[in-house]
Amino acid sequence: MGIQEDYVLKLVTEDKRMDNRKLDDFRKIEVIKSPIVKPEGSARVKMGNTDVIVGVKMDVGEPFADRPDEGILMVNAEFSPIASTDFELGPPRENSIELARVVDRGIRESGTIDVKKLCIKEGEKVWMVFVDIAIMNHDGNLIDAAGLAAITALNIAVMPEYADEKVNYEKKTTKKVPLKFKPIPITVFKVIDNKKNSKLIVDPNLDEEAASISRLTVTTRDDGQVCALQKGGGSMSAEEIQNAIDIALKKGEQLRKLV
Repeated sequence: MGIQEDYVLKLVTEDKRMDNRKLDDFRKIEVIKSPIVKPEGSARVKMGNTDVIVGVKMDVGEPFADRPDEGILMVNAEFSPIASTDFELGPPRENSIELARVVDRGIRESGTIDVKKLCIKEGEKVWMVFVDIAIMNHDGNLIDAAGLAAITALNIAVMPEYADEKVNYEKKTTKKVPLKFKPIPITVFKVIDNKKNSKLIVDPNLDEEAASISRLTVTTRDDGQVCALQKGGGSMSAEEIQNAIDIALKKGEQLRKLV
């Protein structure tokens, strides 16, 4: 066990955090809307020192054969070496693929995007929505920061003009991406303290995240429905899972006000 990890566990034993937060408190959150003008929508989220930018781009393409009247959502995450010494150049690695998958699942399973309204001509042309996540600085809890930035960028995205079978990115319409909800992922981390008791914390910094043994990401909708669960790491008891869901419902409602 490293010195930092031991320090984290010592504090958690006393229900304390490195920055004097409560176990269920988030760090300071800053949401910046439209930090980049080129995409159809963009948002930057800072959670403590974690910094994530999301851009939403749109294009027109062919629908999937089994869903001829539905638009397409694609989520991608890029982990640049400038964000962390743990990130390397090259093809997408497991952590970036997982981040994209968890954010994608929360949006998709919530039914947030009314994909049928993205259909231009059934079986031939639909709108494709691309959500690109860029990690600017990694200091823990990337899933929640990326998820909040993604739904914020989608919520403010304005569709470009489509005429004569061409997309004119220089001319924006007043039409927005058809959204029904604002899904918010909250990741609850399990830590075993120095007295061998399990504790649940939210929004860990990188040192706290390293000291955790498992996590559960709970994505909730505006109506209080749980729409996606994604576990990572070790086990959680049924009671811990229920407690994590209760925490996520409460914190999701708070973060949703920032969108």
